Amino acid sequence: MSSQPVTFVAVDTGGTFTDIVAMSGGRIRTLKVASTPDDPSRAVRAGVAELVAPAEAHVLLHGTTVATNALLERKGARVGLITNRGFEDVLEIGRQNRPQLYALVGHRPPPLAARQDRIGIAGRMDFNGAELEPVDPGELGELMTWARERDSVAVCLLHAYANPDHEEAVAAALEGWGGPLSVSSRILPEFREYERTSTVVVNAFVAPVVSGYLRRLEAESDAERIAIMGSGGGTIPVARATREPVHTVLSGPAGGVVGALEWSRRSGFEHIITFDMGGTSTDVSLCPGSPMRTREFQVDGIPVSVPVIDIHTVGAGGGSLARMDSGGALRVGPESAGAMPGPICYGRGGTGVTVTDAHVWLGRLPVDAFLGGDTALDREAVRPSLSALADRMATSLEAVAEGILAVADAAMERALRVISVERGHDPRDFSLVAFGGAGGLHVAKLAERIGAPRAIIPPNPGLLSAFGMLVAPATKEASRSAFLRSDRDWSENMGELTRELSTQARHALREDGYSDEVIQLSSWVDARYLGQSFELQVPAADWESAFHRLHKDRYGYDKPGAPVEAVTVRIIAEAPPLEVITPGLPERRAPTPVLVRTWPSSGPREVPLYQRDSLGRGAKVIGPGIIAEYSGTTWIPAGWQAEVDVIGSLHLTEQHPSL
Repeated sequence: MSSQPVTFVAVDTGGTFTDIVAMSGGRIRTLKVASTPDDPSRAVRAGVAELVAPAEAHVLLHGTTVATNALLERKGARVGLITNRGFEDVLEIGRQNRPQLYALVGHRPPPLAARQDRIGIAGRMDFNGAELEPVDPGELGELMTWARERDSVAVCLLHAYANPDHEEAVAAALEGWGGPLSVSSRILPEFREYERTSTVVVNAFVAPVVSGYLRRLEAESDAERIAIMGSGGGTIPVARATREPVHTVLSGPAGGVVGALEWSRRSGFEHIITFDMGGTSTDVSLCPGSPMRTREFQVDGIPVSVPVIDIHTVGAGGGSLARMDSGGALRVGPESAGAMPGPICYGRGGTGVTVTDAHVWLGRLPVDAFLGGDTALDREAVRPSLSALADRMATSLEAVAEGILAVADAAMERALRVISVERGHDPRDFSLVAFGGAGGLHVAKLAERIGAPRAIIPPNPGLLSAFGMLVAPATKEASRSAFLRSDRDWSENMGELTRELSTQARHALREDGYSDEVIQLSSWVDARYLGQSFELQVPAADWESAFHRLHKDRYGYDKPGAPVEAVTVRIIAEAPPLEVITPGLPERRAPTPVLVRTWPSSGPREVPLYQRDSLGRGAKVIGPGIIAEYSGTTWIPAGWQAEVDVIGSLHLTEQHPSL
């Protein structure tokens, strides 16, 4: 950047807490404040004001859940969709797959653009971008009146990825309208009509909510500049996040994956599975040396096709509520106590037993060790609600608490197997990196259940998603569907398209203040055998041979000599992130611990409690034991040990008795 302010402040808004990490001159300050779901910016402003001095110039890096929550809660804009006549129902027809395979009557979420808000107009392009039918100027002239009855407008015309002229004509007709306008050829110039339409409608649906939030944050934050964490693992400028908020639907979780990989690399491990257990949900992701990315994902059943880190989410977090279902089985989540009232032990009026309450009752989360001892938890307040569950199950309070944790563990284990075993990866080849406020309380048991050889817990685990935003590069991806065949003369077209997309991606980062000298470009191709309906992404250099190799590795066979089709060409531009120096820890043995009482179902026992900042390099803690710190607590079960490495990460491994 041309000039860097002294302080960078990263903020991750979660369902229960808003996490803040500030860095200036190599010094890091941290803070957790209660989230304000009615207006997330209130918690952001309050936290930044507490951590950053009024006259301190700062840049704000923000992971936001505003777009995600608007989709999940269906609290977005009234969207008008402009498409080709006869294609108004693409959103409802979809892929004609059955969402519930064995249900007699399947259920689909209603489309984000209602039928009365979808309009078809004349005009048609073919797949090569040749005009088959012109647009009707008379119809274009009537669109302004139609648009004024909607909050936001999405434009998605056939084959606009090959020729955007018709979409640009519609955009010109709506110039001066004043509302958010989402144009598919600007947001997703790629083929597959249903996914492109769904993506541009999602963008239009969340645009007013996100743009209002970001404008308010810009006006009230006092930051010199704001950048938003993108779902693909890089930061994007607030202007782009306002225009294309669809790129922020996995904003916060993406920061966690980037941060986890950065810390594990510094500890010497690159093949990891990230395990982020927060207050509302748990996010897991596989990183075989780098984050896995995808363009095929859904939010509450709604397809979105933008580059994202491949993250699997389950509704199991510290605030997840326990209950008995109609069959008498114990269930945990996905309902959550949220930030208000939160778990019962917080003393804010909560009445439902949560995972956090179970940990407090068992003593694994000591009442005076939460948030560095600044906040005391109330164990006795949990008794009445936990007793009610225990009476229904005819067992002890401790057994119910252990049952709650076991059910939550089972849900999280399934998630870990989905992104590893079910995709052909052996968990024994990966380290499990735990973060989030509750990650350290469950990670040893989960590592044991999936067979991971070790668990790694970085310093300040409850703030790792915010830290990830500090070390995330600035990124821009430019793409376009091309349909170039290897058995024809493709090189000239490929070269022209690559140059055009490279210029586009470079220009976007230049606008953010980055010079050409620091921008790095990588070229990729989504390729397939001619006639296939799916693609594999390979480096653009020698893309045909690379595709044959990857296809054989992924599916067990290839077809040498068969034509390969380069469906979509992508250019990814990156500018380097901030350099965060990790000071080495001095070698120091573990101090004498404080003994605290735990209440397992087998009977009360005392276990050692260590403060994490008192542990130096090489210190070992033998389980059962507890390591407490400001942003999280680590539970070390019997048969496990924790060892501190040179940068302060905890390595949890099973103890193997000597033969």
